[in-house]
Amino acid sequence: MMFCRAGHISGWVAAATIAVAGMFLPAKVDAGMGYAVVPTTIIYPGDTLSASQLQEVEITNPNLAGDFAKSISQVEGLVSKRTLLPGRTISVSGLREAYTVTRGSSIRLVFSLGAMTISAAGTPLEDGATGQLIRARNMDSGVIVSGTVLADGTIHVRAK
Repeated sequence: MMFCRAGHISGWVAAATIAVAGMFLPAKVDAGMGYAVVPTTIIYPGDTLSASQLQEVEITNPNLAGDFAKSISQVEGLVSKRTLLPGRTISVSGLREAYTVTRGSSIRLVFSLGAMTISAAGTPLEDGATGQLIRARNMDSGVIVSGTVLADGTIHVRAK
C-alpha cells in the first residue's frame, strides 16, 4: 500500500487542471510581442535597403531583445554596415544613413558670417551624411576646414 501527502495530490490536481484547460481553451490569440523586420535575400555591407528585400514577421520568441528593426519604414533607405542574412532580425545599430558627400568628390564650401557669405570649391576628406561634421580641403588655398554637411551636398564651414 502506498501513501502520499495531501500536498502532492493537490499539486497533481492543479497540473492536470492546467493540462486539460490547455487542450480545450483557445490558444492566446495575440502574443502582443509585435513584429520584426528580416531580409528575404542576403544584403552585403554598403547596400541600400529597399522594401523589396525586406519583410515583417511576427515575433514568436519572448526572449528576443535588442535594437532590432520593428517596421520596414524604419530601415528603408538606410545602408547596411554588415552582412544581413535572410530570416535574421536586422539590428538598427548595424545600419547607417546614406552618405550625402563622398571622399574625394567635388563639393562647394560655404562660410557665412552675418550678411557676408564666402563660397569656394572643395573636396571632402571623409564620407559624410547630412548633419555630420567632417573635414574638407579648400581646392584654391589647400587649407583644411571643418564643416557640417547640408542636404544639398554643400559643406557649411564653421568659424574657428
